[in-house]
Amino acid sequence: MAGTARHDREMKMDAEKKLRTVQDPIEKLRLQCLARGSSGIKGLGRVFKIMDDDGNKTLSMAEFKKGLRDYKCDVPKAEMEEMFQAFDKDGSGTIDFDEFLVELRPPMSTARKNVISEAFRKLDKTGDGVITIEDLKGVYNVSKHAKYMNGEWTEEQVFRSFLDSFDTPNEADGKVTEDEFQNYYCGVSASIDSDVYFITMMKNAWKLN
Repeated sequence: MAGTARHDREMKMDAEKKLRTVQDPIEKLRLQCLARGSSGIKGLGRVFKIMDDDGNKTLSMAEFKKGLRDYKCDVPKAEMEEMFQAFDKDGSGTIDFDEFLVELRPPMSTARKNVISEAFRKLDKTGDGVITIEDLKGVYNVSKHAKYMNGEWTEEQVFRSFLDSFDTPNEADGKVTEDEFQNYYCGVSASIDSDVYFITMMKNAWKLN
């Protein structure tokens, strides 16, 4: 798996350190997420997705505040309102859910975004925009997986565990969209300073040309 425990630790420490001095409301929320590791932004996305009962993919101020509280973000009420206004660019009183997640991602160079998309396309064999167990067969080799080698897991269980690591936590459905894939890797990317290192890591992990 691209992205290591060491990178996660370094990123959490770096985010916690920057949180002491950061003023920008969007950066403050981004750092709150990154302080939880590579899956932090993905986790906040899950909380908001669960709250979107009517499926209109927008968040009101009340939903935004409740989501931050449910995710246990340590943000005073006044700052929550400041954050909401920073995301509500058109002043409509609502935030577009997808745009919110895209803006919350740490900035990434075009080269990094391209290599993440390349890895996704390689895994998405059917080209339908979603990675499933069927897509992984013949692309992801389970034979070296410890639990497969000792007979504890079947091939199917290894595939499912692999997909769940990218999928939205506690809402894993065995399907990974490109957005979920990007949200995962933007967390990994935040822990790696060098474009060259990140791209090399991705190419090696996914055997890209």
